[in-house]
Amino acid sequence: FQVPPAEGKSRFHDFPLPDSLMRAIQDQGFSYCTPIQAAVLGSTLRGHDAIGRAQTGTGKTAAFLVSTITQLLETPPPDERFMGEPRALIIAPTRELVMQIASDAEGLTKHCPLNVMTFVGGMDLDKQLKQLEQRYCDILVATPGRLLDFCNRGEVHLDLLEVLVLDEADRMLDMGFIPQVRQIIRQTPRKGDRQTLLFSATYPPSLAQLTGDLLRDPAQVKVERASADSPIEQRFYEIEPEQRFASVLRLLAANRPQPCIAFCHTRQQCQELADYLGAEGISAQALHGDMEQRERDQVLALFANQSCSVLTATDVAARGIDIAGVAAVINVELAADPAAHTHRIGRSGRAGQPGLALSLVAPRELKRLRPIEENHQGPLQWGEIEQLPERPEQPLIAPMRTLAVAGGRKDKLRPGDLLGALTGDAGLPGDAIGKISISDFQALVAIRREQAKQALQRLSDGKIKGRRFKVRLI
Repeated sequence: FQVPPAEGKSRFHDFPLPDSLMRAIQDQGFSYCTPIQAAVLGSTLRGHDAIGRAQTGTGKTAAFLVSTITQLLETPPPDERFMGEPRALIIAPTRELVMQIASDAEGLTKHCPLNVMTFVGGMDLDKQLKQLEQRYCDILVATPGRLLDFCNRGEVHLDLLEVLVLDEADRMLDMGFIPQVRQIIRQTPRKGDRQTLLFSATYPPSLAQLTGDLLRDPAQVKVERASADSPIEQRFYEIEPEQRFASVLRLLAANRPQPCIAFCHTRQQCQELADYLGAEGISAQALHGDMEQRERDQVLALFANQSCSVLTATDVAARGIDIAGVAAVINVELAADPAAHTHRIGRSGRAGQPGLALSLVAPRELKRLRPIEENHQGPLQWGEIEQLPERPEQPLIAPMRTLAVAGGRKDKLRPGDLLGALTGDAGLPGDAIGKISISDFQALVAIRREQAKQALQRLSDGKIKGRRFKVRLI
C-alpha cells in the first residue's frame, strides 16, 4: 500500500521521539521534517517495514536513523555477554556513504547511550575487530563485502538484530552486491522478527523481487523531488565530442561555480579532465575507482572543506557524497538513463538553495534526452556554447588550503585543540580557519589560502596540547 506524507506531522516534535534524540535533532537545527521523513516515521514508528523511494537530498538518511535510534532506545540493551553484537545494521554500497551515514548517526546519538561502529574495506581488519571486542555495538554501518568477511570468520553475529536498513539498494544491485547482501541477511532474525527498511532511488523489477523476500507488508513511500523550494535550473549545450573538455572550461568561465562536481563516464575521462583543468589554473581533483582509499578520503576532504573548486567524478565514485553547498553540477557526458541524471543534478540545490545543472550533449547522446525531457517541467533550456568565454578571466582557485596534522583521535586531539593552537600561539584570526576533520591518526584543517603558509610555519614551530606534530600542506 502507498503511504502518503503524514499530514499534520511536519515537525519532529509531533512524533513520539525520545527526549535525548530530540535534543540532538534540535542541536543540528532541524525543526521541520522533509516529506520522506514525515512519511517514513509515520509508518516505521508503528513498527512497519518500509520501502522508501527517493532521490539524493531528500533527507532519507535522517529518516531511517531517527526511526532506528528511537527503536533501540525503547528496548533494553543486551547484557555484557553480547558485547559487540549489533542491534541495528545499516548496509550501504560504498565506503564514502558508510562514513557519511555513521557521521550522521554519531551526531544524532550524542545525547544517547548508543555506540556507532563502521566496517569498511581499506581499513585494517584486525583493528576493526579489536574495536568490536572492546565495546557495545548498537548501530553498525557497513559495506557488504567487509561485513561478510567478518560474518564468515565467525567474528560478527547478527542474532540480536532489531533493525535492518538497506540504503541505496539500486546501486548495490548495479554493483553486484545483492548475493552478498542475501548471505548476510540469512544470518539475521527472520522477517517479522526484525524491522527492515529499504531505500532506493529507482525500483527495477529485480529489486522488487528482493523486497518481497526480505520485507513483511512494507509501507511504500515515494518522493519524487527533494523539495519544491529547492529549484534546480537546467541548461543544455549541444557540442561535438572533441569539444568536451574545452566546453567544460567555457562553462566554468561563464558561471564560476564553487564548489562544482563534473560527472564523467569513465575513470580515464575523469582523471584527464582534472589534469586539463589543473593546467588551466583551476583547482580540480579527480575521484574514481582506480584510486587508493587513502587518496579518495583525502580528495573528499579537500572538496568538503573548500580546498578544491572542481571535483571530477564517476557516478559510482560519487555515490554517497553528501556535501552541502554544491553550486553547480556539470554533466560532461549525458547520463545513460534518466534516474542517473536525476541523481547527478540532485547534488546541487539542497536545503532550499537554488541549484544549477549544466549538461553537454554530443549528437549521439540526443536520444538520451527524451526521458529527461519527459521528467522535466516544461521545455528544456538550451544555450550556445560558442557564446561563452573560452577561459576564465581569473584562475578559479579554491579559497582554502588544507593542513594535514600527523595526529588524530588516538592522540587525544580534538577540533578545539587545533583551533586553540591556531588562534592562540599561531595568532590566526578565527575567520581564517575553516572545517576541521579528525580521523584516528590524522587531522585535516582548512585555512584561508592567503594565510595557509603562515599557519604551516607556526604549527611546525610550535606545539599542540604541549606536543609537536608533523604538519604539511596538501
